[in-house]
Amino acid sequence: MKAKVFEIKKFAVHDGDGIRTTIFFKGCPLKCVWCHNPEGLSSKTQLAYYSHKCINCFECVKICPNNAHIINNGIHEYVAKNCINCGKCEEICLGNAIKIYGKDYTVDELLKIVLEDKVFYDNSGGGVTLSGGECLLYANFIKDLFIKLKNHGINTAVDTCGFIGKDQIDKIIDYTDVFLYDFKAYTSKTHKNCTGQSNDIIIKNLEYLDKKGKNIEIRIPYVPNYNDFEIEDMIKYLNGIKNITKIRILPYHNFSTAKYQSLNYENTMPSVVPTNEEIENIKNTLRKISIHKIVD
Repeated sequence: MKAKVFEIKKFAVHDGDGIRTTIFFKGCPLKCVWCHNPEGLSSKTQLAYYSHKCINCFECVKICPNNAHIINNGIHEYVAKNCINCGKCEEICLGNAIKIYGKDYTVDELLKIVLEDKVFYDNSGGGVTLSGGECLLYANFIKDLFIKLKNHGINTAVDTCGFIGKDQIDKIIDYTDVFLYDFKAYTSKTHKNCTGQSNDIIIKNLEYLDKKGKNIEIRIPYVPNYNDFEIEDMIKYLNGIKNITKIRILPYHNFSTAKYQSLNYENTMPSVVPTNEEIENIKNTLRKISIHKIVD
């Protein structure tokens, strides 16, 4: 069994408690307008070409077996339709302008990587976090990985959008120490406008995890003009979820603009970014109405 991963981040400190290794899986059932990991949307391997980094060394042109890289009027040009994602160009690119997103791993291959830093997990109260995309699209794979991690005494976390089947949750629930749960909007209408899907399933799954007594860390993206007007209603609803350990307000940023261009995606990222003062004000407001801890 294999799963497709687009990034492995070591020494992560924002994806659960302590020092962690975060593994990002490809494929997502939502399409958030503010998505900062567009390379995780598709479940397929993709080549990203960052044209602003290209130094026109033409090494990729020499090595490409399928004419996906050509010279046009003395300038490098990437022809996506010819690409077979072999990765040869990424290995030889002198300007780091080419990146392959999506590599297949077995459970044992990932286990070997994360065990390299077990001493840091043990000393910091950290562990391993699975993210995406939506990692629970690979629930059978994750179950096998988590069982082996538990055999090594490693803390496990799942970062999920919640838009998945209850059967997928059931496969991994007994081996997951904490769920980092995205809560993007209060009403179904707003959620569909922001992500393309209703949040009915997401709310049902959240309430199911709470009923099962699982530790839940809520993550709320704060995006002006998209979900900011529902933040207080979201907090009031979350007051009814008893097993929430903390709530994080995640300020929207548009740092990923170049990723959209590199993948030839339409850039849907909003233009308005919240100020630091705005974020602090909303946190102070939410702390007055939330029974749960609002953390920085």
